[in-house]
Amino acid sequence: MDLDAAATAPAPAAAGAGDGGGSVGGSSQGGGNNNAPVFKEALTWQAYGRTPVLSMVVTSYGEIWSGSEGGVIKAWPYDAIAKSLSLSPEERHMAALLVERAYIDLRNHCTVGNVCSLPASDVKHMLADHSRAKVWTVTSMTFALWDARTRELLKVFGMDGQVESAKLETPVMPEQPMEEEVNPKAKPSKKDKSQGSLNFFQKSRNVLIGAADAVRRVATKGTFVEDNRRTGAVAQVMDGTIWSGCTNGAIIQWDGNGSRVQEFQHHTSSVQCIKALGERVWVGYASGTIQVMDADGNILAGWTGHSCPVIKMAIGGSYIYTLAHHGGIRGWPLNSPGPLDDIIRTELSNREQSYTRMEKINIMVGSWNVAQGKASAESLRSWLGSVSSDVGLVVVGLQEVEMGAGFLAISAAKETVGLEGSVNGQWWIDNIGKALDEGTSFHRVGSRQLAALLIAAWARKSLKPYVGDVDAAAVPCGLGRAIGNKGGVGLRIRVYDRKMCFVSNHFAAHLEAVSRRNADFDHIYRTMAFNKPHGSTASATSVQLHRTVNVNGNQVEEVRPDLAEADMVVFLGDFNYRLYGITYDEARDMVSQRSFDWLREKDQLRAEMKAGKVFQGMREGIIKFPPTYKFQKHQPGLGGYDSGEKKRIPAWCDRVLYRDSRSVSVAECSLECPVVASITSYVACMDVTESDHKPVRCTFSVDIARVDELIRRQEYGEIIESNEKVRSLLQEACFVPETTVSISEIKLENQENIVFQITNKCETSKAAFEILCDGQSIKKEDGTKSELLPRASFGFPLWLEVQPAVGLIKPGETVEITLHHEDFYTQEEFVDGIPQNWWCEDTRDKEAVLRINITGSSSTETKTHTINVQHCCPPSSAPPMMNLPAAAVPPSNVLASEGHSKRSSKKSQSKHRDQQQQQDYPQFGSSEVHDLCRMRCP
Repeated sequence: MDLDAAATAPAPAAAGAGDGGGSVGGSSQGGGNNNAPVFKEALTWQAYGRTPVLSMVVTSYGEIWSGSEGGVIKAWPYDAIAKSLSLSPEERHMAALLVERAYIDLRNHCTVGNVCSLPASDVKHMLADHSRAKVWTVTSMTFALWDARTRELLKVFGMDGQVESAKLETPVMPEQPMEEEVNPKAKPSKKDKSQGSLNFFQKSRNVLIGAADAVRRVATKGTFVEDNRRTGAVAQVMDGTIWSGCTNGAIIQWDGNGSRVQEFQHHTSSVQCIKALGERVWVGYASGTIQVMDADGNILAGWTGHSCPVIKMAIGGSYIYTLAHHGGIRGWPLNSPGPLDDIIRTELSNREQSYTRMEKINIMVGSWNVAQGKASAESLRSWLGSVSSDVGLVVVGLQEVEMGAGFLAISAAKETVGLEGSVNGQWWIDNIGKALDEGTSFHRVGSRQLAALLIAAWARKSLKPYVGDVDAAAVPCGLGRAIGNKGGVGLRIRVYDRKMCFVSNHFAAHLEAVSRRNADFDHIYRTMAFNKPHGSTASATSVQLHRTVNVNGNQVEEVRPDLAEADMVVFLGDFNYRLYGITYDEARDMVSQRSFDWLREKDQLRAEMKAGKVFQGMREGIIKFPPTYKFQKHQPGLGGYDSGEKKRIPAWCDRVLYRDSRSVSVAECSLECPVVASITSYVACMDVTESDHKPVRCTFSVDIARVDELIRRQEYGEIIESNEKVRSLLQEACFVPETTVSISEIKLENQENIVFQITNKCETSKAAFEILCDGQSIKKEDGTKSELLPRASFGFPLWLEVQPAVGLIKPGETVEITLHHEDFYTQEEFVDGIPQNWWCEDTRDKEAVLRINITGSSSTETKTHTINVQHCCPPSSAPPMMNLPAAAVPPSNVLASEGHSKRSSKKSQSKHRDQQQQQDYPQFGSSEVHDLCRMRCP
């Protein structure tokens, strides 16, 4: 359910589903002591076959528009919805079918001769511009502007404001050369075989380079390069402008005609949501940051609202509520920042001890370079299963799960389309799960594979309720930073509402490649991002860093790496740092004598960390086990070290390093320092022989300080109730500027325009207004009025135009509102998106009740004005009833249409149809049509 629907008054609401379903619901008075309204589903239908509903909006005239994949846009007329909602419960099975088939395919309406102005891209956002009765449909890169009344496509334009040209409706086929370059099974010609100019290793290298180049070429075509300029949110501000937020943190301001007004940027993280009230605008970012701006885009305040992306906002009462990616909801005073925040912050800080809770868990982390092999059940038990009984969380990282040029090339290609994993990778996950008694003692909470790299995590059954918000990410460091033979894969896991990141790594090999290893760590640490879905290789999950000046030269906030934001970070894997300044024989002698203290002085990693070149701010347990590399497979004991021709010097390649929340080692666990970890065990399993590396295992004892949100809310409530200053400030926040309306009764005739004024009498604050239609009534034949038919959130009747319907009024100023009567004589019926027939409009006198809501900028508290708008039809427009051809009889969904009119169209095709209709059928009154329908459909 949309968060907005939950925070607004009890009116009918529309919702879409991921399985392509749509629904309309309403509220009724619930039980219990508070008699709070309960939202109930009133009508459900299948909007799309197999594709999800990605966006939905209710237009200024009550139609429900929805967007889906491939640029498909459907509209459901108000009449069909109203008819279905009016049916009795016994007829409800017919209601869904009536609505389901009554849609209008707007994409087909814009396609002429296989040429369509709309892009075949997912319609991810929709916006109803109630100020001008228009609809915006938005894909990642384009905007389409529609007339809400006529459904006419007015304009298609890009993020740069340039109008897009119409394109042929043809499927996009993948480019053949790319497939050839990444195809590992391509066979050389006979001439190539005879020449034999390339050996196996040269061919493998060429395949990898080709795969890396393919990934880079996909990136230049928009998968990566344009990712930071995609539209992530869209909203209308009360001054009538439209704001769209980009994934690079920029915000574009548009006028009502789709022209760019300005672009500004105050943050580099992706814009996830935008919400406006009065003269203020709130923006939520993927970093968890919330910013408040004025209607001109000037930043008023900003703060960290959540520790993960802010994905939705809603306003209720004097608060704006923010929904975080992990499901948490928080409320903020609408007048923040201000004196109220300072008082509440101080009071809550004084009561911190009452809502602070301390937790302790054990975490076991294991790493193993498996050298493309598989382990026995006994080896897995020795490594992990035998010591897992007292741990709550297990994280395992593997390297070299599967290698080879063909596999790496295919993996790189799969990553470009969001695919991952392999048969070998799944084998390891399944068998490690068996060693941990998965399903009984542990539950797997997440995994990620990038070619040869794999990470997976299991939580004990008792801990699982406190584990969630698991995200994965990957960063390749192989050829061209695109191949996953080297790199890192990570999991971010929320434990007791604290973020913990675990990264399995494989850095550059060879003794002399120290600087490359340092660079691999730096690249992974800075670019690993968990906020976006992986796919299109891990480059698509990288963050933009160190951008302090935007394209307009404005200073913006710098985004910290995701790993820097975590409360605890653990790096594990084959880091490949070697022993230097020592011979093979010397190293073997020191190992046999267990002189590990002396050997540690020769450790490259220790020297680089001491120099501040790598793993800055991280620490490692004391190494008390022999070097874990390089061994001959299936040879037990220390005699198994490499004795071949190369005689690689033994080294501690396989390591586990970490940092917690402490800035100094003596800090105690608290809400300011929420995670404090200590190593209780750091060992290598020397008896495991299936690889040339030995697996390592590190166990942490972790103290976690968390907030008991229930107690904290209770404390917050007590502060609000007991503090007189707080209560006074909250009362002041509910201020609504005084306004006047120049008229209360309006009569419209003969397509005339009537103008009235709304005046803001307040000299200090702006007033926001919104005009709604509470309902309309019809004048019966005996001269009496029918019962008022409520329209709730379903906009204006089609015969009435109100512009502007929303806006801001400056202090002491007046705004003019224009009412216009539209007089059209035909209506259309659509079945399965195809127009079936048309009929005359209702020509009886009508009366609409308009409600003008006035609000301030710090509360949803409203003051209302009411205007009755009467429409009187000329007597000549309702001639006596005449015989009707069957095609002219309106369908059953007209029964609930109490005053609809034909949507105007400026196309010559519609004009010709209207002229033909007037020649074939005489004009008639809708009252007689209503009677005929009732006779046909008892």
